[in-house]
Amino acid sequence: MSRTLVAYFSASGVTASLAEKLAEAAGADIYEIKPAVPYTDADLNWQDKNSRSSVEMNDKKFRPAIADTDADIAGYDTILLGFPIWWYVAPTIVNTFLESYDFSGKTIILFATSGSSGMGRSAEELRPSVSESAVIKDGKRFSAGTSAAELKNWISSLGI
Repeated sequence: MSRTLVAYFSASGVTASLAEKLAEAAGADIYEIKPAVPYTDADLNWQDKNSRSSVEMNDKKFRPAIADTDADIAGYDTILLGFPIWWYVAPTIVNTFLESYDFSGKTIILFATSGSSGMGRSAEELRPSVSESAVIKDGKRFSAGTSAAELKNWISSLGI
């Protein structure tokens, strides 16, 4: 039987809420990707070009530190990887997470939260952060109010 992990980064709590509902719908374990230094509201001000998130996203090589690398990635076949959309892609802390573990032979299916932006080039920009034997699939963008039924339907469509 395939083991599934929902791993997520959430800056404001929206992605965390969705990830919890998704883990329940999938019967999956859950792991939060926590930054070593939590983001403040000022850090997340996308209208301030000097805010932490703006600086990080303007340099795609920047890798914010994560608080721990204790996830048991080896114990899972499929990872549902979630994040908020920042500047039309995944935040670079997601790259940090991917580069901190061996995802060889794993299937990584992306999901994101956003009020209106799509997944953009998230899969393409995350691909270099994992080994060639890992499969990264674009998943789906969800709004904050996504129902448990919609999440169950999505999980069912993935065949996991």
